Amino acid sequence: MLLAGQLLVVLAYPFLDTSTAGRAVLGVGQMVLVLAAVAAVRLTPALTWVALLLGVPAMVFAVMEAVWPDVDWIVLTSAAVHAPFYGYVSYAMIRYLFADDRVTTDELYATGAAFTVVAWGFAYLYAGAQVIWPGSFVGPDTTEQPWFTLLFLSFTNMTSVGLSDVVPATAHARSLVMVQQLAGVLYVALVIARLVGLTVLRSSSRQE
Repeated sequence: MLLAGQLLVVLAYPFLDTSTAGRAVLGVGQMVLVLAAVAAVRLTPALTWVALLLGVPAMVFAVMEAVWPDVDWIVLTSAAVHAPFYGYVSYAMIRYLFADDRVTTDELYATGAAFTVVAWGFAYLYAGAQVIWPGSFVGPDTTEQPWFTLLFLSFTNMTSVGLSDVVPATAHARSLVMVQQLAGVLYVALVIARLVGLTVLRSSSRQE
């Protein structure tokens, strides 16, 4: 559900981003999906409270950012609560993936969903960096990039395809981009490789 919802938000964003109500629906809908994912990975009550303490303020600021997208302190605060929330959710999902010793359908979907959650978290880091260090990211038309453009940059970094026409222009921005590039490589090396290894091991066991 989270993976399908994340992809739906990506496809719907260009249509809804032109209105305040549309941006609010996207922000709140995204947060509801991610909070549902927290429940799906069966965290302990203590860890669930951590997710709620981060997620509720993130949801509030998602609405505020939709109403006032050009107010710097709102954008910065939104990034400050969204980034750790998405980081925490990605940690919870990856921990869930490593808890099982066999690959099932939910692990496969969680692999894709966790990848998108990490990309969302870095997009908010980029948005915050752009407020603190103006001109951090440069595109073909402007030096201040909208959030969806930063999400596009985040996905291209995570996948290492290098398709983005937006580039980091300051040392701080380049540092964040390098960290994400490393995270993308490690995600493939650790998570994907483990799933492939478990699948091969299960297939070998069946043949024996």
